[in-house]
Amino acid sequence: MHSMFRVLKPHSLLLSLMALLLSSQASAQGMPGTENGEWRYLGGDSGNTRYSPLNQINAENFSDLEQAWIWRSDNFGPNLDYFSRSTPVYVDGMLYTVATPRRQVIAMDPATGENIWTFREPATVRHQRSPRQAYGKGVAYAEVDGRGVVYITTPGFFLWALDAKTGRPLENWGEPIALDGFEQSGGIDLIPKLVEDWGPWQDYLVAGGSYDPDYGIPRELGMVTASAPPIVVNGVVVVLVGHQPSYGQTRIENVPGDIMGFDAVTGEFLWKFHSIPRPGEVGHETWENDAWQWSGDISTWAPASADPELGLVYMVTNASTVQAYAGHRPGYNLFGGSVLALDVQTGERRWHYQIHRSDQWNYDLPTPPMLMDLTVDGQTIPALIQNTKQGLVFAFNRETGEPIWPIEDREVFQTQVPGNYTAPTQPFPTWPEPVDPIVTDGLTEEFVIDYTAELKEQAMVILNGYRVGGLYVPALPQGHDNDYINNIGCIGGGNVIPHQPVGDPSTGLMFASHARNCFAPGFMRPTNGIDRDNPNYPIPGEGGATPNSTPTTGKTVAAWLPGGGGGLPTIDGLRVFKPMDNQLTAYQMNSGEKTWSMAVGPTPDAIKNHPLLEGVAVPDTGGVGWSIQMVMDDLLVQTRAMSEGMVQFVPDAPMTLNARDKYSGEIVGSVPLPAPGQYGMMTYMHQGKQYIVVQIGSSRTDFPGGLVAYRLPNQR
Repeated sequence: MHSMFRVLKPHSLLLSLMALLLSSQASAQGMPGTENGEWRYLGGDSGNTRYSPLNQINAENFSDLEQAWIWRSDNFGPNLDYFSRSTPVYVDGMLYTVATPRRQVIAMDPATGENIWTFREPATVRHQRSPRQAYGKGVAYAEVDGRGVVYITTPGFFLWALDAKTGRPLENWGEPIALDGFEQSGGIDLIPKLVEDWGPWQDYLVAGGSYDPDYGIPRELGMVTASAPPIVVNGVVVVLVGHQPSYGQTRIENVPGDIMGFDAVTGEFLWKFHSIPRPGEVGHETWENDAWQWSGDISTWAPASADPELGLVYMVTNASTVQAYAGHRPGYNLFGGSVLALDVQTGERRWHYQIHRSDQWNYDLPTPPMLMDLTVDGQTIPALIQNTKQGLVFAFNRETGEPIWPIEDREVFQTQVPGNYTAPTQPFPTWPEPVDPIVTDGLTEEFVIDYTAELKEQAMVILNGYRVGGLYVPALPQGHDNDYINNIGCIGGGNVIPHQPVGDPSTGLMFASHARNCFAPGFMRPTNGIDRDNPNYPIPGEGGATPNSTPTTGKTVAAWLPGGGGGLPTIDGLRVFKPMDNQLTAYQMNSGEKTWSMAVGPTPDAIKNHPLLEGVAVPDTGGVGWSIQMVMDDLLVQTRAMSEGMVQFVPDAPMTLNARDKYSGEIVGSVPLPAPGQYGMMTYMHQGKQYIVVQIGSSRTDFPGGLVAYRLPNQR
């Protein structure tokens, strides 16, 4: 098993480099999107690799980079953009992005950062109700009859098509929207299309209900929004769907996150794919208790990927309603937790793979499928690589859906909560190995803190009171009578929404940022029929009632919900497992082998200077802040994101943008950043000059959100 704590030895590294060079000669080209110095998609190309072949900026001159411009998103109004996830696109000499909870679209000059035009949807109540206002990940771009068009899905769940040069909604596109202040062309209200064939909506209308386009879907039926931008493939705009996060729900009903396709030229509605299968559709039998009729969600949080040559669009899905408990929706619950490949012209399912069944762990697939061609055992394979929060790496033939390496089902812990359901087995890839071996091995003695003999002894005493499992460890009921305190589970990936893996189609390399965490889940309690939806998402316009005070009866409230407790004890603040909080690992995906792995930050002082570790040399634990990166020719450009819940963040800590040799991980150049990075970065060539743009900002600095651009000093 490969070490997770060191770079490979020099002789091993030399062999790996030779293999890389040989494999690169046989590798096919990547997906479209970064030709001619452009960055047409959120992830650079349509395969979401975040790779560009540009090399005007290279290892020799990277440290000479100078700040070209800086752009503040809080100039556009009240701002939560330290949560910003919008990586700009660069097409036809213009940058496009979104900003603020209003998800305002901005076009800017790539050389100066000057605003060229903006578009902001008029205010609606349903926008205020959206639980994902500040999480817009960007825009989509396409050329329609020789004209550039920017497409955006808003938090209120409207789709807009904007002229790329002026920002004006397209004429003769879409359909009139029956709201004051709205343009009567260039937009589509997506809710009627989403719910028109959904049984609970039809029942609501028959019972005398009516549709209010200002408010949206009545709360008793559900809530819908959008987080990821649409994607345009072969003349079709594919719209993704978001919901209130399942871990914040108590109501078991919601609207399904059906995926829809629209004509890019006219806005005509083309097709809809049912994310929760109806009778007669593939996967319907995986919804027991007739839960398909009212259980919803199955969001597509992450951006989509596409292979235009195959005519396929690929997306990943979230769980269904009430993620902590599945007793109301027993069964595997397709297409939750799945990779989906749809025919972009018809919306028909070409293939799918369910990566986890009946999710109760917040294991939604948070990163878009990565597409690049691989050469495996001498055969060229159009590949789809899917990384997970758990730290697993799945690899498929993206044309057929066949796994490249075997995947096996393994038995997992079963729930003890009365009335709940857990799948008896879950799929595990046999290759590549996970980013951290703790993912499959669990918290074995190898991973117990052992910096001193005394620490290890104390940790083992603590752990002896627990039942140690693997990835799929369910919560126990409050007041259980087991002879152990709780279950323990471990993951190795973390929430890879803000630190997505990146790939290099020219060599088959993939780079994954990850962290280790072991936990004892909180205990479950009966709800007694009281609706306690997450108070962070208040619902206006309901007579002053708040989500925490609305009693409900019947099927609307899950029988059991998290009741607190849980958590692993520490030893005077030291975790009982050896920490690895920020690690970067490179895979050669042509073989599935790891090529290097290292911590990307120092061990925090709270660990290094701990009294129990006096005189002990603690290995680097990666510091705080997720590693974010992109590939640029032979460089892995990388920084750390410290803006989301980093309790150890020190505002005065220097932040740098680093150039790493992609074959070894060694830093070969650095420049300072004016604020911590967040989510992503991109690069483009504009008027003969290469730029690198980094998303920056933090709620703990005086720069809450925006962009900073770099170029070489001789490129002014």
